[in-house]
Amino acid sequence: MPISDSTSKDKSQSRKQFLKNVGLAGAAFTILPRHVLGGPGYIAPSDTLYIAGIGAGGKGTSNLANFAEHPNAKIAFLCDVDDRMATRSRESYPEAPYFKDYREMLDKEHQNIDAVCVSTPDHNHAVQTMAAIQLGKHVFVEKPLTHDIYEARMLTEAAEKYKVVTQMGNQGASGDGVRQLIDWCRAGVIGDVHEVWVWTDRPVWPQGIPWPEKSSPVPDELSWDLWLGTAPYKEYVDGLAPFNWRGWWNYGTGALGDMACHLMEAPFTVLELGYPEQVECSVGSVFTGPFQRGYFPDSCPPSSHIVLRFPEMGGKSAVKMHWMDGGIQPERPEELGPNEVMGDGGNGVLMIGDKGKMMCSTYGQNPRLLPTSLTETTEVPQTIDRVPEGHYQQWVKGCLAGYGNMKMSSSFDVAGPLTESILMGNLAIRSYDIQERYTNENGEERTRYPGRNIQLLWDGPNMRITNFEPANQFVKREYREGWG
Repeated sequence: MPISDSTSKDKSQSRKQFLKNVGLAGAAFTILPRHVLGGPGYIAPSDTLYIAGIGAGGKGTSNLANFAEHPNAKIAFLCDVDDRMATRSRESYPEAPYFKDYREMLDKEHQNIDAVCVSTPDHNHAVQTMAAIQLGKHVFVEKPLTHDIYEARMLTEAAEKYKVVTQMGNQGASGDGVRQLIDWCRAGVIGDVHEVWVWTDRPVWPQGIPWPEKSSPVPDELSWDLWLGTAPYKEYVDGLAPFNWRGWWNYGTGALGDMACHLMEAPFTVLELGYPEQVECSVGSVFTGPFQRGYFPDSCPPSSHIVLRFPEMGGKSAVKMHWMDGGIQPERPEELGPNEVMGDGGNGVLMIGDKGKMMCSTYGQNPRLLPTSLTETTEVPQTIDRVPEGHYQQWVKGCLAGYGNMKMSSSFDVAGPLTESILMGNLAIRSYDIQERYTNENGEERTRYPGRNIQLLWDGPNMRITNFEPANQFVKREYREGWG
């Protein structure tokens, strides 16, 4: 299904098909989904949420298991392009029909589905999620929400239009840690925050490498064409699925896409940031010979340092946010003792205000004021409710309550702008390696990189770089024929 609005004709046809098939629903389930019983807004005390999993293996396995802990949630359908990965979920939910193609599942069973969990590689998140939203299904989507900036904006708008309950899979957004940081910030403990440092030890998969020259036979259990989905066609290579796809631009979003939703979420939420207005970066090099930097445009870099600048908002200072990956870390703050761990060691967040500093680990956990002795002695009012049920159960409860009746920690109106800001960093990284051929004054052919050593200026509302047009090719990619 395309990333666009359904036409009224489409809706009419869907309604006719629904009426034609509704009589079949009772054969599949003892308790019918609520939209069959009484329309989209109907909520019964004994209501059960019927969940379909697109991506039943890998992270999908644990996602579905978490939902299934709720007594009113049923894992009703499973979908995965790789039978090997789906084994555990199929064993856990033997009554759930199993599909390889999410489009077939939604087409045949949409009347029996209330909500959809998308746990697939980044490049297919948007089309799968949009297909579910346009059928009126609530959605839970693994991080990052999308592969491209444009996709994040479209899903955010669609979620509001179709009135569905949404949640991105960055669990820390429901944690106590980020709420403690908000309380400290609102109480003015560290003053006006003007600089943030965020770092990770990822990637732990190959990046900064050339695409393998040798293709391999596709495993019998894997539907390669379905796995590729929106991405350009390439021959299968060993090791790409189910995990090492993260380091390739056609499928993943690198270390930034993997970890920033767990790390940048805390300062983004605490400081109530909007769209960044500027971005710049530098990336680590891979040398293929003496003084020769490798050029591998298919692959994310081995390390990067990105600087996002957010404008003044609501009387708060402009914020400069640093992202560092590949093991690069910021300078230790003076207030941190020599044997105290910065962040959680490999990952962390440091927020610097004009009156003090605060720090946390991945998922916003272990929030600390600096020096850390202040953490236990500083008491401030609680200004934001905690989420004792956790991220997964909050979404299930929200779906059962219906759109607009419960606030989600990472609904798309929050997760969408966060994802857009994160993906701005990848836009800068990819612009950094844009090549341009030219002839020098001696008539010799040379290569230059016009995207380096410049600051990209971003028009957030219109999703455009205003001072370097070639960068805009990374806002929205072209889908493979048949998937757009």
